[in-house]
Amino acid sequence: MLIDNVNVENLDVEALKASANKATALLKSLSHADRLLLLCQLVESEACVRDLEQATGIKQPSLSQQLGVLRENGLVNTRREGRQIFYSIASKDALAVMQVLYQSFCAPEHK
Repeated sequence: MLIDNVNVENLDVEALKASANKATALLKSLSHADRLLLLCQLVESEACVRDLEQATGIKQPSLSQQLGVLRENGLVNTRREGRQIFYSIASKDALAVMQVLYQSFCAPEHK
């Protein structure tokens, strides 16, 4: 049987399971409104904590907690400049998903 020119009988089920587990972990990380809001802000460029707080309205300590979850899950990078910490999206998979979500839900014409 062929699905989009792929022979289903020859699929590596173990590789598919590993990919499904990876996708599930990513979706779990994205399944919180504050984390999605933060990543939506980071799609276009990096931002410091103060700017993220102002742009999203997420207050401390929730902001730090959600940024910590994103960091632990490898979805964001940090860069320190003096006393400020800047965040950017680290995961190419998360960026690809967020770009789609951004176009559908975050872009200015959807606000």
